[in-house]
Amino acid sequence: MDHTDWLTEQFEASRPRLRAVAYRMLGSHAEADDAVQEAWLRLHRADRSGVENLGGWLTTVVARICLDSLRARRSRREAPADARPLVSPVGVGDDVDDPEEHAVMADSVGSALLLVLDLLAPAERVSFVLHDVFAVPFEEIGDIVGRSPEAARQLASRARRRVRGTGPAPGVDLVRQRQVVDAFLAAARGGDFEGLLALLDPDVVLRPDPAAVGMGSLRETHGAAEVATALSGGARGARVALVDGVAGLVWAPGGQTRGVVAFTIVDGRIVEIDVTGDPERIRRLDLVLVD
Repeated sequence: MDHTDWLTEQFEASRPRLRAVAYRMLGSHAEADDAVQEAWLRLHRADRSGVENLGGWLTTVVARICLDSLRARRSRREAPADARPLVSPVGVGDDVDDPEEHAVMADSVGSALLLVLDLLAPAERVSFVLHDVFAVPFEEIGDIVGRSPEAARQLASRARRRVRGTGPAPGVDLVRQRQVVDAFLAAARGGDFEGLLALLDPDVVLRPDPAAVGMGSLRETHGAAEVATALSGGARGARVALVDGVAGLVWAPGGQTRGVVAFTIVDGRIVEIDVTGDPERIRRLDLVLVD
């Protein structure tokens, strides 16, 4: 494989993540695609000799393109050309008979955060999305928004307070969800039984579907101690992902998603853990790796 083919392969592998980053910043599929395409053009024009992490470099480029777009849009007071309401209007329900509209409405559920992000200044929005959704370090974010790492941290913190105060989805704190999932994964991988207990509701329920049960030793389990025992030392191959727009986990050995873990979190505690192994159900999920 020559270098050009390798570069194309690496870019295509990064495309879903880059598009997810751009869409959550811009709120427009068309603008997100344009940003990713511009990143591809810049990749070919750039001196790549000093690039050690191509995925990180591409994320930085897309973020800068999006920041410029947000600033230009704000100066013109424009909404994205293909923007649609991110919450269904009163009276719109299952009687919508347009297949395209059904797809838009399904996508809006996973992207409800955009409704609140539109209230943020461009630098706040970029800092929040990169750090809280895609776990980019503040040192890198500072370079992107032209601020110090501490200033970038403050931008994200200010955005976080506004997001929590507005609430894009009733009962779902997307920021706290990501924090709990990160902590759960670290505790499970490290065999930290007490750490898991601290994250689990006393009446937590672990529910693997039949396909997930068939792949390993999981079974339906009730109670914090029992669930912590079942999961402690596991999840070594799991990665953080957005599952229908909310932080969860995926298990994808060899690049093929074999399992998805969704969490129901209330007041910072995990009350339900649903493990999906059925390939058909997995195909219907909107999955984006974020780590």
